[in-house]
Amino acid sequence: MESILTSIKKQLGITEDYEAFDLDVITAINSVFMTLNQIGVGTPKPFSIKDKTAVWSDFIGTEDYEAVKSYVYLKTRLLFDPPQSSSVIDAMERMASEYEWRLNIAAES
Repeated sequence: MESILTSIKKQLGITEDYEAFDLDVITAINSVFMTLNQIGVGTPKPFSIKDKTAVWSDFIGTEDYEAVKSYVYLKTRLLFDPPQSSSVIDAMERMASEYEWRLNIAAES
């Protein structure tokens, strides 16, 4: 099973054993989970992680929402380590908005 924290850290370019930024990354991830919960994606109750023991299936169950993983990464990156280029930020925000819309549609159906 794939750890939420470990997979997001990997996408951010942080090795699993480097834990100096774990609190910052966890805080950003949990903020994104709050947004997903409000649009109906994931568990019925608010979801959060505390460490690397939480896995994706804890949040999305048996559903195969790869877009959830991409969305959580994009939003976490924008919160934790935003790119220097405003055009890259704009592109990431547009992609995150599209994922948000598509995930909302998927959750409603």
